[in-house]
Amino acid sequence: MDLLNYAFMQRALLAAVLVGITAPAIGIYLVQRRQALMGDGIGHVAMTGVGLGFLLSTSPVWMATAVSVLGAVVMELIRWYGRTRGDIALAMLFYGGMAGGVMFINLAPGGSNANLTSYLFGSLSTVSESDVTAICLLAAFVVLVTVGLRRQLFAVSHDEEFARVTGLPVRALNLLVAVTAAVTVTVAMRVVGLLLVSALMVVTVAAAQQLTRSFVATFAIAVALGVTVTVGGTVTSYYQDVPPGATIVLMTIAVFVVLTLLAAPLARRRAGARAAAGPDDPAEYAIPAVRRPAEDAGV
Repeated sequence: MDLLNYAFMQRALLAAVLVGITAPAIGIYLVQRRQALMGDGIGHVAMTGVGLGFLLSTSPVWMATAVSVLGAVVMELIRWYGRTRGDIALAMLFYGGMAGGVMFINLAPGGSNANLTSYLFGSLSTVSESDVTAICLLAAFVVLVTVGLRRQLFAVSHDEEFARVTGLPVRALNLLVAVTAAVTVTVAMRVVGLLLVSALMVVTVAAAQQLTRSFVATFAIAVALGVTVTVGGTVTSYYQDVPPGATIVLMTIAVFVVLTLLAAPLARRRAGARAAAGPDDPAEYAIPAVRRPAEDAGV
């Protein structure tokens, strides 16, 4: 493939693979927690970090990581304590983050809307060697957390009260999920873009759920789909000269639609078979033993 002869495409493809792994890896916990739009909110906040990076002449990726992590912690605190006015506070945080990013970038020396666009929607040619280094380090953190603590994170995401009763540090784990989601957003912004990364986090998981309900299987399939669409979208973007972020997201949605159409008849046949068989086994009426949520999901 001739695209591998170019250094910028080598960097872009490596970043795409890492994004394809990390976005579904944390997205599965966000979907389980019914926080599918959290990544979108963090993306808005991260724009302030990008703007500060340009204004202070530092790495936009690392500055966006710091600001988005802070924003994710604030979002989690609002979720805990902002029962009545939490939605308004979150809205101000999201829109303030976007407005701050636009303002800082335009105040920065040589700042322009072109720089902003590459972070909002992704850009292949702007992935630098320093960006790749930062993305590799941040992706390693995401993988270590989402795989190494999968039992604990699943338990908290599935049922906070049960997790608290079993002695898990629920608040600390919730904060860790929020921080990991923030790190993932900054990993993905150079390829997918801050405004589109949430779709990659959520839609890949939703597509995988059309095929299986097991946590481990869903995790594996979602990551496989993530890598496929990010690499496929990056290659398509190179040959067709189209925006990489939009291409990746549209491919992800297309995969979801295809898998939904393929899975629907199979699900109906299975439901019909169960209905026809009937509850012949008396054990079906037995009260199951108390199990941890992670055990039920095969984590």
